[in-house]
Amino acid sequence: MMKSEKAIYLTEEGLEEIKKELNILKLEKRPEIIQALKDARALGDLSENAEYDAARNEQAVVEARIKELEMMIEKATIIKDINTDVVSLGTKVTIEYVEDHEQEEYSIVGSKEADPFTNKISNESPIAKAIMGSKVGNIVSVESPNGTYDVKIVAIA
Repeated sequence: MMKSEKAIYLTEEGLEEIKKELNILKLEKRPEIIQALKDARALGDLSENAEYDAARNEQAVVEARIKELEMMIEKATIIKDINTDVVSLGTKVTIEYVEDHEQEEYSIVGSKEADPFTNKISNESPIAKAIMGSKVGNIVSVESPNGTYDVKIVAIA
């Protein structure tokens, strides 16, 4: 049974970040690991060689990440021609929590680019799902694991 191919939505900025990470892994990390493996082999018996095991493990992690990044680039759908009339993928939205009148600004991005620490939320998150398609002034109920709450769309950019 094939896993369903899900589109990978990225902003231009997100795609550039992925390309940058891929280059670092291919041009810097991969050669470092190959050198570490050579150095560890030179130490002799590989059956009890912790340096060799650590380098092999790191090599597996790096190669898996390279494959993942290459797949993301290959399947990427770039978010452009953003309509700021409604909340959609690629928009920056300011919401107000109706209960306490606190405001937050979020960028709606694809799941691979999401970073809660920089207020980039996935289009698959509960809050993004609830506000997608909303216009400025709309009040929307958000279903979350902690219960339902209302948010007002204050601005879309």
